[in-house]
Amino acid sequence: MEFAPAVYEHAAACIGMTPWEVSRKADLLFQAHAEAYRLYEQRPIVPGIDIYNVEAEAYGARIEPAEGSVVPSIVQKPCESMRDLLDLRHPDPVRAGRIPMVLEAACRLKEEFPHADVGVPLSGPFSLASNLVGFDTLLSEAMTDPETSLQALFHLAEGQIAICEAVARAGLQTTLFESGAAPPLLSPGLFRDLVFPPVRRLIESAAAVLGDPPAFIIGGNTGPILDALLGTGTRYLICPAETNQAAFMEKIASRSDVRVRVNIDPGVFATGPWERILPALEGAAALARMKPDTQVGSGVLPYETDTELVLKARSHVASL
Repeated sequence: MEFAPAVYEHAAACIGMTPWEVSRKADLLFQAHAEAYRLYEQRPIVPGIDIYNVEAEAYGARIEPAEGSVVPSIVQKPCESMRDLLDLRHPDPVRAGRIPMVLEAACRLKEEFPHADVGVPLSGPFSLASNLVGFDTLLSEAMTDPETSLQALFHLAEGQIAICEAVARAGLQTTLFESGAAPPLLSPGLFRDLVFPPVRRLIESAAAVLGDPPAFIIGGNTGPILDALLGTGTRYLICPAETNQAAFMEKIASRSDVRVRVNIDPGVFATGPWERILPALEGAAALARMKPDTQVGSGVLPYETDTELVLKARSHVASL
């Protein structure tokens, strides 16, 4: 059985740097995730720190430097309404913002670890829109002007498809993140009406250029929207710690075409003790046995994660 923690800002800690420092330079981003992979051998390697900020910054969002272990965040959004999103020009993945930097680091990681899975992080349309106009505006206009909102999300999806084409030219794969829409932030009905259509378009288009559909990562109580998640065409989902994991796994157990990672709460790796982590791992492993080729993993490891606890968890899961 395989243990697959989600490593983003914690990669910076692996080389003794801050998230801000690593998030701005390709060489540091490569070094950080290379060291994290040498430690944990997580699959996939996702070369990012503030993964939801990269495309938003390329569209004009402003990010200020962050000190210490703080993950950089957006301090100024470039748009005031969903209609404004329709006027945005899609960023050129070869030149815009930090997108080329992430691609460079991903290429170097694939060269360094040719047998590893490297998934370039890609924001889902809803999460990207939230970072461009703000969640409150997005949710309000989704209710008052759903047609324009849906058009805007499709417009952003087209820009993400262009990034997928650049990823394909580099011989890499991508991982799609849409936790801005994580239930219960949205109702199942709103997810199906607003989030699902552009995500399905994006995943289908990505599969056409990449050869395989991207992994689709969304946390929260996803059990009520599992049918929609499967309908996107992805072949990799997480079973979040926040949902009814037994019901989730029971429903997906027969889907041999979709791989699953059963997550435990990542906070325990910063706080411990091991006696608290062990039963969580055992419970996740029991669920993983419901479906062949299922991973045990975690949500996003905190920057302050205790490496020894992660290595102990990895060893224990492997022994199962």
